[in-house]
Formats: sequence, structure tokens, C-alpha cells
Amino acid sequence: MSSEPRVSSAAATSVAWTLPNILTYARIALVPVLVLTFFIEGNIGRWIAVGIFVAASITDYVDGYIARALKQQSSLGTMLDPIADKLLVAAALLLLAADETIAGISLFAAVIILSREILVSGLREYLASLQVSVPVTQLAKWKTAIQMLAVTFLLCGPEGRELYPFTSELGITLLWVAALLTLYTGYDYFRAGMHHVIAADDRNASRDGDDA
Repeated sequence: MSSEPRVSSAAATSVAWTLPNILTYARIALVPVLVLTFFIEGNIGRWIAVGIFVAASITDYVDGYIARALKQQSSLGTMLDPIADKLLVAAALLLLAADETIAGISLFAAVIILSREILVSGLREYLASLQVSVPVTQLAKWKTAIQMLAVTFLLCGPEGRELYPFTSELGITLLWVAALLTLYTGYDYFRAGMHHVIAADDRNASRDGDDA
């Protein structure tokens, strides 16, 4: 009997330290490093930030591919992967707003993106308690890709003009495209989620009626 907990613990440890999960941990660990780059004086800080963000964005796609290829998909990875994405994007958007790379009316695009992430996270947590999952659509994947590309261009800052004269303008344009897609995909996700929420309320009301 005493050996069963040890087997379970070993299995849990094995799942926790699969390559896809390690990449997810690394993505989370890079978030505070990204923040620190904004305190580095000179152009080098921005280029380090771009490198970190691009590397972290690549791991977002790589870890999913590896998990499917090696059949190492896990509940832990499923939970942590979107959290890592949201932390990375939220930190980058807040930093860009703080140094006024994103300013004026474009702040609304950032607010839309952040608000959607919070809303979807709350809804996903509730649906998880109902043991319901809403699949990610292809459009949502495109939204994420455009969002990551927008942030990458914006992180280049004024220094990016050395490579391409309209880096900031392109970043802002892509940010608005991502925000519009965020509204659509967020509404689509919310509508699908609310269907399950209403169905759960109906079941609870029916159960209460039977008990009465």
C-alpha cells in the first residue's frame, strides 16, 4: 500500500517535467526578465526585449507541437500555457504603455486586449468547474499571431526605425487589427461559454425543483 503514493508522485513529477512543460515554465520565467530590460539604458535594452519576446513567442508554438508529437499533453500544460501567454502579453503591453510607445487612442486597443484576456480567463475557470472546455478557433490562433507580431514591432521602439522606417506605425496598426479580432473571438468564446453556463443553471433549477 505504501508504494502507491510513491508511484503516483513519481508519475506526477514525470508529467511536470516534460519538455513542453519546461518550455512553458521558461516562458513564465522570461516575463520578469522582459520587465528588467526596460530599465537598461540605451538601445541595447530594447533589442534584448525584442529577442526575449520573440524567443518566448516561438516557445508558445513549439511546446504545443512537441506535446502533440511526443504525446506529452497534460492537464498541467493545458492550464499553464494560456497563463504564460497572458502574462507575457500583459507585461509587454503595460511596459509599452508606460513608456508611451502605446499612447493616445491606441491605449484603447491595449485595454480591449487585456480586458478580453481577463474575461476569458474567468469564464474558462468557471467552465473548468463544470468540466467543460471550449476549443480554440483558427481565427483566435490568427489573432494571437497578429498580436504577438504587433508587440514585437512595438518593442523595437524608436530603434526599430533603423531597420524599417515605419516600425511603430506598423505595430500600432497590427495592434488595432488584433484588438478587433479580440472583440470578435472574445464574443464568440463568451457566447459559447454562456451556453454551458445557462445549461448548468437550468440543470440546477430542475434538480432543486425535483428536491422540492
